[in-house]
Amino acid sequence: MIEKLLHTPEGVRDIYNSECERKLQLQNSLHHIMKLHGFRDIQTPTFEFFDIFSKERGTVSSKDMYKFFDRDGNTLVLRPDITPSIARCVAKYYKDEEFPIRLSYMGSTFINNSSYQGKLKEVTQLGAELMNDDSTDADAEMLALTIECLLQAGLEEFQVEIGEADFFRSLVDEAGFDEEEETQLRLLIEQKNMFGVEEMVENKDISNELKKVLLTLPELFGTLDILTYAKSLTRNERALKSIWRLEQLYTILSVYGLEKYITFDLGMLSKYNYYTGIIFKAYTYGTGDTIANGGRYDNLVGQFGKKAPAIGLAIMVDQLMLALSRQKIDTKIEAENTLILYKDELLENAIILANHFRSTDMNIELLRKNPAKSIKDYIEYANRNDIGGILYFETSELIKVIHADTGDIQEASIKDFM
Repeated sequence: MIEKLLHTPEGVRDIYNSECERKLQLQNSLHHIMKLHGFRDIQTPTFEFFDIFSKERGTVSSKDMYKFFDRDGNTLVLRPDITPSIARCVAKYYKDEEFPIRLSYMGSTFINNSSYQGKLKEVTQLGAELMNDDSTDADAEMLALTIECLLQAGLEEFQVEIGEADFFRSLVDEAGFDEEEETQLRLLIEQKNMFGVEEMVENKDISNELKKVLLTLPELFGTLDILTYAKSLTRNERALKSIWRLEQLYTILSVYGLEKYITFDLGMLSKYNYYTGIIFKAYTYGTGDTIANGGRYDNLVGQFGKKAPAIGLAIMVDQLMLALSRQKIDTKIEAENTLILYKDELLENAIILANHFRSTDMNIELLRKNPAKSIKDYIEYANRNDIGGILYFETSELIKVIHADTGDIQEASIKDFM
């Protein structure tokens, strides 16, 4: 029984020691980039009412949520997605604000994936939401922010694929697909099942032009030229407007100097049905999952009572950490702590020195020396725990200064430090 208690449930894991330190450093570094863009922090509850994430909101499926009940019988869920929570907050606290609202967040999301998928069920997201701005400029800024975050993390080779939710939806509406047929078509396209797509399209009474563009969707992937080709396939005004917006987006990203990180995928779909405009996913080597994603959702905030166009992004911190590790991109951990080691009778001296150092913003660990342990034991302990140096009180006046990484020892007086 005790052995079983040492393990975590499937889909969650402990993060400790140097890995935890690297993760915190990465999160702080990315958070700094968001602050540079003017985003302000917001925190939302880890669990909320089920209706915040219901099917009507376009979030994850109900079966993939962790649900439970409060004392009053209300259905609650661990948040599977943070964006709807922030949409709720904006509708509540910024109801009368007409100018852009920039919010950033960091927290865990919980999705009850099937066990065979081997995915984490609790993942850390760091993201940003820009509300009250429906411009292409806002789209470009959020993509630029995504790319800057990935570069700040240390990645050099990655790609951000951009799609357009309304491009697909405009074609589906033109073809007259009902909700069930649209869901089936989405699934077939996601699975790259072109035989299934062809069968669905051929059974619909639609023009040959529309059939062709629907069958070509998975192939509409590439650089700027693919947008020109896509325009030749359709006369649907909504679809053409979507493509035009992507062309404008590319022009602005070129001003940022980030166009080399961009590709287009007009067949891209998202599990989040609340997206109304551009959608994007970032990929790199070392992980098959996205390391960042996001998109425009102009109707979601309105479901909570405030009409507000919006666009958001989310960095998948755990996947980004995995990619950095597999690409041998190391986040260097500075040994910030110093250990003050003292004999029994020198406790007071050690505390006085520790308080002095802490008042100067130094990280100090205090430890009474065990007579059964050698100095070498403490040096090994320091190296295991990223402690940079040891100050060993041998007498009330004499201190041995030990460099943990080299084992070099020097002698000093307490007066040298005070």
